[in-house]
Amino acid sequence: MGDSSQRRVHTVILGGGQGKRLYPLTRDRAKPAVPLGGKYRLIDVPLSNAINSGFRSIAVLTQFNSASLNNHITLTYRFDNFGHGGVEVFAAQQTDVGGEWFEGTADAVRKHLRRLGHASRYDHVLILSGDHLYRMDYGEMFERHLETGADVTVSVIPVGKEECAGFGILSAGSDGRIRTFREKPRTDDELLPLAPPASLRERWGLSAGQWIASMGVYLFRIETLREALEAPETLDFGKDILPRLIDTHAVYSFLFRGYWRDIGTISSFYEANLALTEEDPPFRFFLPDAPIYTRPRFLPASTIRDARIDHCRLADGIRVFGAELSRSVIGLRSRIDAGTRISQSILMGADDFEEEDERVAAATKGLPPMGIGPDCAIERAIVDKNARIGAGCVLRGDPSRPDEDGAGWFLRDGIVIVPKGAVLPPGTKV
Repeated sequence: MGDSSQRRVHTVILGGGQGKRLYPLTRDRAKPAVPLGGKYRLIDVPLSNAINSGFRSIAVLTQFNSASLNNHITLTYRFDNFGHGGVEVFAAQQTDVGGEWFEGTADAVRKHLRRLGHASRYDHVLILSGDHLYRMDYGEMFERHLETGADVTVSVIPVGKEECAGFGILSAGSDGRIRTFREKPRTDDELLPLAPPASLRERWGLSAGQWIASMGVYLFRIETLREALEAPETLDFGKDILPRLIDTHAVYSFLFRGYWRDIGTISSFYEANLALTEEDPPFRFFLPDAPIYTRPRFLPASTIRDARIDHCRLADGIRVFGAELSRSVIGLRSRIDAGTRISQSILMGADDFEEEDERVAAATKGLPPMGIGPDCAIERAIVDKNARIGAGCVLRGDPSRPDEDGAGWFLRDGIVIVPKGAVLPPGTKV
């Protein structure tokens, strides 16, 4: 596949709606801007995959709290003057027709295509989600798309029966052409007709208990996409677009065999982060030929004194003094004081270092210093950026506890969440 072909592909990354399933992490930022893995953001994953695949004309569509997302992309993804492409963020209120909100995934793309106009510089549109963790060469999918002469190609993964209710499930022939598509089937009557035929199971090496699920990665011929979006009632790709196109167009599947996780909920976000601390993590942010990019910050090396650290992921610029850390992700510029114990938790760190004079000034206002104070116990928790947790605080999540909102904290899926900039006075117990 040549570079000229790649230039004819426009990539669209769907930033999602309000991100209610990730609240309160999305209270002050768009979902794609949520920090990930100590130093990255969710948006870095699909952007890096696209760039590493040679697709450099990219738009990110969002409609809520897009300022931090725009700032991150502007500071991170600067293409040189002699190359081609770029990354732009488009918020819903910027649309040319009335400034209306996006009403679904397909509606978001429809309104974006209006901005592009009908210029012929693109032949294909690659559509991605902004809240999945995986590494993929979209060039392989593109080659398959061209080989089959597909109008649409859908990237798919094998899933077990118990997972099918959370996915769009499809049935394909032995050639990979999709015959049926159903969004989130919940009963055996809906699911059994979608079982892959024996010929496809053999070709793809699927077990008898596996179905084929959409990853939310679509590659369209641009004429097909424009045609499919003409009807204003089509709001979603899984529910509206794909089922309609299967009967009238060549819609093919592309099997993806790597690690893939939807991290659009608090529990899935938490588990995907903690999985990074394993002996052999299922996902690695750095591979020589396909790294995940993020903003270069030029931070100092971390300072660690008299600490015990086991199975943790540590970002740049952290300061740990006499604390115990286990199976946790510690984000940029985190400060953790003596006597504190942290386990199975995610600390997102801080946007800036708080110097000693600033710490004194905060104390005069009755505020604990930024970071985690001394003698705290934090377990099964997510602490967002710039939080101030006073001495002796105890934060312990528990899967058996119901969701709850408190003063400066939330409990979701049995995980204690301290939102961005929150203050927990000394001795707080959650």
